[in-house]
Amino acid sequence: MLRQSIFIFSVLLILVLSACGKAPEAAQSNQGTSAQENDTQSIEHLKGTAVVPKKIERMVVLSAAYIDHMLAIGEKPAGVNVEVRYGGDYLPYFADQLEGVPTVGSADSPNLEAIVAVNPDVILIESRTAENTYEQLEKIAPTVVLGNEWLDYEDDTTYWTQDLLTIAEMYDKVDLAKEKMGEVEQRAAQLKEKIAQLDQKKLAYLRVREKNLQIYASKGHPTNTLLYHDLGFEPTAVTPSEQREDLSMEKISDIDANFVVLEVDPNGQDYLNSMNESSLWKQVPAVQADQVYETDSFWLFKGWGVMGRSEIMDEVEKMIE
Repeated sequence: MLRQSIFIFSVLLILVLSACGKAPEAAQSNQGTSAQENDTQSIEHLKGTAVVPKKIERMVVLSAAYIDHMLAIGEKPAGVNVEVRYGGDYLPYFADQLEGVPTVGSADSPNLEAIVAVNPDVILIESRTAENTYEQLEKIAPTVVLGNEWLDYEDDTTYWTQDLLTIAEMYDKVDLAKEKMGEVEQRAAQLKEKIAQLDQKKLAYLRVREKNLQIYASKGHPTNTLLYHDLGFEPTAVTPSEQREDLSMEKISDIDANFVVLEVDPNGQDYLNSMNESSLWKQVPAVQADQVYETDSFWLFKGWGVMGRSEIMDEVEKMIE
């Protein structure tokens, strides 16, 4: 009987000691899980949910708009895309701030080896990039897919801010992003007052391509809504409402614009020369008044971001002086 009691006591003692010994291990395991969770954040995006570091150190960005967003909140990408049709390098209006940042191919054709070499902790892409390469990029690092360039913007003139706020949230800088947005809105309101005082304020936003001329709409793109909604320019008789349209040489004289913004593609110089020689082009009021302003060909990129929109407004202010 005594032996049985001693045996039972010994078993109980072993169990108690084992439990005491395991408790710290379990606590340590739980602490490790908790610490890991505290070091990450979940980001909802077009492909689902990405779990990314709470402190992002190396973000590869495959969009000019998202480069703008990052720089606007004081963050420098670890790798950026290039635009092949514009020379395959940094976009000029970001070049100074991106010095030394590796380029990793274009948004349409990312250089996977270059991206791997950056060793990113997050990759940020647009919906169009995701169509072909999301699965490959996701194998390199958590990949966040923003935007939807086929979206019907309808009357939403602030759609461009949504991705900025998402990126700012990833860096815990939403307040700073809103501050930057507010500065741009205030600037636009002040410029709109100046434009409202003009006697004539019809504007045509034109793009000269290799073999044709296009006129941009009054809606459907952030640059368009900046010009016609935020700044208050009036569309011309031939300005479409929703999407850009081709404009034949025969229709050029129908452009009843007081101001023309002319965006010329790198391969569009010959067509521009033909326009300048045309008697129909010379009938456009803006041409007669010497109010044709050739831009740097990047307005369509600039309309998506705080920094780019500020540069557009700088040009517009000079245009109306």
